[in-house]
Amino acid sequence: MKLLKIAYLRWTIPFLLFTVVAIFLWHSLHRDPHVVPSPLINKPLPHFQAPVLGIHSQRMTEQDFQGHVSLFNVFATWCLSCRTEHLVLMDIARSHAVTIYGLNYKDDHRLVLAWLKTYGNPYQQVIEDPRGDLGIDLGVYGTPETFIIDSHGIIRYKYVGPLSSSVWQNILLPQVRYWQAFLK
Repeated sequence: MKLLKIAYLRWTIPFLLFTVVAIFLWHSLHRDPHVVPSPLINKPLPHFQAPVLGIHSQRMTEQDFQGHVSLFNVFATWCLSCRTEHLVLMDIARSHAVTIYGLNYKDDHRLVLAWLKTYGNPYQQVIEDPRGDLGIDLGVYGTPETFIIDSHGIIRYKYVGPLSSSVWQNILLPQVRYWQAFLK
């Protein structure tokens, strides 16, 4: 009887471990890496006061996001994915579908000014965040990341990774339209 119990455990324990690992892997493989849960979703933007790119005497705060739905795009000149995404942001800006604000993350303002002059500026305003303090408050993992902010300054959606035309059309634009209609 004892021998039977040992043989049973010899096969049961590895089977259970295999099952747990398989479930974990299956779940990981079927999760969208661009959808990162954020504790800030449905919460107000954190309080901040940061300089506007190129106009250091002017400051932007979370209050500037109120009154309209906006995209808040975290980018940097050293980010290769941000260059690809920039073309999409230019198209979005030309469509006038939503106001776009930028958060320049851990970058040199001179490089950013040159970059925007070369590639175009889709942003209503760009906030400088050279040390990454606001990025930390927003839970930024890296660049690029894009937030949808409603007209009350509430973070409604976070997309991690570079935007593509498909992501804009199928994910972000429907969200933007929803919040624009919902909060009229």
